[in-house]
Parts: sequence; C-alpha cells; structure tokens
Amino acid sequence: MGKATGFMEYDRHEDSWVDAKTRINGFEEFHNHLNEEERRCQASRCMNCGVPMCQSAINISGMVTGCPLHNLIPEWNDELYNGHYELALRRLLKTSNFPEFTGRVCPALCEKACINGINTGAVTIHDNELFLIEKGFEKGYMKPRIPETRSGKKVAVIGAGPAGLAVADQLNHRGHEVTVFEREDQIGGLLMYGIPNMKLDKSVIVRRRELMEAEGIVFKTGVDVGNGESFDKIVNEFDAVALCCGAKKARTVAAKGSEGCKNVYYAVDFLTQTTKDLLSGKEGKWTISAKDKHVVVVGGGDTGNDCVGTCIREGAKSVTQLEMMSKPPVERQQNNPWPEWPKVLKTDYGQQEAIAVFGSDPRIYETTVKELITTKGKLSQIKTVRVKFEGRNLVEVEGTEQTIKCDLLLIAAGFVGCEDYIATESKVELTQRGTVKTEPDKYQTSVPKVFTAGDMHRGQSLVVWAITEGRHCAAEIDKYLMGYSPLI
Repeated sequence: MGKATGFMEYDRHEDSWVDAKTRINGFEEFHNHLNEEERRCQASRCMNCGVPMCQSAINISGMVTGCPLHNLIPEWNDELYNGHYELALRRLLKTSNFPEFTGRVCPALCEKACINGINTGAVTIHDNELFLIEKGFEKGYMKPRIPETRSGKKVAVIGAGPAGLAVADQLNHRGHEVTVFEREDQIGGLLMYGIPNMKLDKSVIVRRRELMEAEGIVFKTGVDVGNGESFDKIVNEFDAVALCCGAKKARTVAAKGSEGCKNVYYAVDFLTQTTKDLLSGKEGKWTISAKDKHVVVVGGGDTGNDCVGTCIREGAKSVTQLEMMSKPPVERQQNNPWPEWPKVLKTDYGQQEAIAVFGSDPRIYETTVKELITTKGKLSQIKTVRVKFEGRNLVEVEGTEQTIKCDLLLIAAGFVGCEDYIATESKVELTQRGTVKTEPDKYQTSVPKVFTAGDMHRGQSLVVWAITEGRHCAAEIDKYLMGYSPLI
C-alpha cells in the first residue's frame, strides 16, 4: 500500500472528455489525460484491501463484479504511486494481454467493485491501466518477447478479435507456432470494425499487430475459413485449431414492412463501413451516410450509443434511440447493494453529444418499432409502440402507437450466436443460444483438435471477457499439446 491515507487526501479525478460540441467535429479519441503527478495521486487512493473485490470477479445475483482477468490491481497501483512504471506494467501484463484495448473500451467491472466507490468514489483503475500501457510504449518497455525455444507444434487461430488475439499471444509465448486467419482485411474483429475510432483509434491495433508479428505470430488476413478456405484443410495442417469467430449473427427486428426495405442496416455493418471509409480516406463521402437524415437506432446498449455518436459526426438531422427496457434509476437502489454491478442510468458519450446538439436525451424507453413506412419506395417514417414485460413475455401496450420521421434505421439489438456457415463447415455442436457447445468451463469442442473461445463460445459479451476466454482456451490447448500447461 503506497500511501495509507491516500484515499482520504485525494478525491477521485477521471480523465476528462473534450467538450461534446468540439469532439463531434472529428473521429479522434476525445479524452484529456491527467499528468503523471495527478495520476500517481489517483493511484495512491488504492487501499490494498484485505479482500480486493476489484480483482475478484465473483458472481453475485447472476452478474459478475470485479475484473474477469483477475488483474493484480493493488500491486500495480502501489508501483504506479511510487513512480515504478516498468514494474507496475510488468504486474499488469502478467494477467492482461492487451491493456491498451481494455483501458479504452472496458466498462471497468473492477471499479464497480472498489470499496472506495461506496463513499468517496472508486479508484480510477481504468485510467491508471491505460496510463501504464501507454507509458510502456512511450518509454520502450514494450519490446518483442521472442520465445527462446519452439515446441514444434502448430496452432491455427480462426478469427483475430480479442479472444483470438489472446489465444495467439499466449500460445506464441509458450513456444508454439501460431497462424491467425482473419476474413477481414485488418485484424481486431469488433475492435477494428465494430468500435468507432473515437473510442479506439485504429493505430492502437496496428501497433499491437506489429509487436505480435515481431514476436513470431503470422497473420493471414482476407482469408474466410469455411467460405473459400477449407476448414478441413486447416485441421489437417495444424496440431490444434481455435475457433474465435465471434457471435456476429445479428438479432432482427420483427416489424411490418421491414422485408426488403432500403436504408435499414445492422449497426455493426454501419459501424464497419464507417471505419473502412475513414481508413480509406473517404471521410465525408460515407458509403452509408447519416448526413441530413432522421436516424432511429434500435437498441440502448453500447453499440447503439456508438451509432448515435457516429451519426452525429456524419451530420444527422436528428437521432432517436429506442430501448425496450425501462429507464434505470439514477442512483443505486437498496436492493442493488455494493459490490453488485450498479443497475443505474448511464449517459454515455453519444447520448451526451445528442443532448448537446439536439437539446434532449435521444433515448425513448419501453418502446420498439412496429412498422416501417415508405414513401416512393424509400423509408420515411416508422411506427413505434410502447412495450412491457408480463412475466418473461414482451407485450405491446394498446393504444400507444406513434409515428416518427426516419429515413435511416440502424438495428443494434444484439446478436444471437455465431454465423451459420462456420458452424456448418467446422461441424461443431451448437447450444440453443447459437454458441459453440463445450463442457462447462471448458473450451474443447465435440470435434477433435478443435477448441473455441470468446463470443462464439460465451455469447455476446465484453472485450475483457473475450480476452479472459482466450487465455483459458490457450491453456487448455497447451495442455492438449504438451500434457501440462503453466498458462492461466
């Protein structure tokens, strides 16, 4: 514990955000970071609790609180407070493969479990983590760690999202020869083409790729296994295969008039195309453009919020976000005590920007799309309806239909499992949820030599869970290949 009184002397100060009306003029990351002295003060607030819930990842009332990676948070906060940045980074990297990703996009399960959050505000674990990894790249601590010996075993990883990258990183450092196959032209999965640039600048992914390649990992992009590239051929050529293809089968919206209607897109397709346009220098000449359109986003989660922020940057005339669930309370309720995940209202960057630009929160709760209305073959309006839950059934509230302008509809209603073709080609068994079936808390599939991890195995989830799954999957593959494994 670096400073016994730190939590009493210093208030919580997060990295601030650039003003909403300023940041919407571009797609750059918009955080103002604390200086080193201020960051060390924030690290000093960590009390090194006797039972540090921040790193425990325990399931309470069906929800996990604390870091799934079991990051050694009090240890590296102590080193950070004392200015031992390289030592702090070593402790961070012991459990976390890609702090530059989680330090930008993770909702910080760790902070929700911090005991300081009860009274004075949680320790800024999320921001401290990002500081350490960026300091590591700045100071040259992040050098290629090339294995001294190789095992002679070859592993194929299909899918270069966070789960696949974690599998590859772990097994490569163990000494296996790893080849990663990715159907897109860039690695990263939803890190690259699902999370907007203002949340995660794509140069961060390119930087990590260069480091992993220097360490011996081979990336083959533009290779769609199961749809052009034979899955059986890969199984025959490699000693083990890890399926990490995500859960990109999008949930549809059952609305009248939706079939064949133009200007209706899944959110991930819209966000992907926007990023591709940015990377190819087509900013302002969007393939799927929200400029001067009345946009409706169906879905109140992170992806829906990302669509709101992206549409505002593209010059949307209005943005409305529909959420089927009821509006959460502003403050934690008595039946939702610490250290449970706080079920409270979150107004994210996109919604903040909508408030700044249009004057009101874009979210309409307990509402969904009932009908799409076209004019001369083009989407022009949607009819909405209020909904409520009766038990587990979602039912419409009679007499609550409303019609609103809409000439671009984005569906951000989540995902229902892995895509059909890769499951068919690999012959893996699926669960009722459309995920790849394994034994509980295991990663080996019903097909010999084939393992799975990430959203494809777990279902739609967080980046930190994908990395966690990748690490555990790598350990299981390593044990399968070598008879034992020191990996975790």
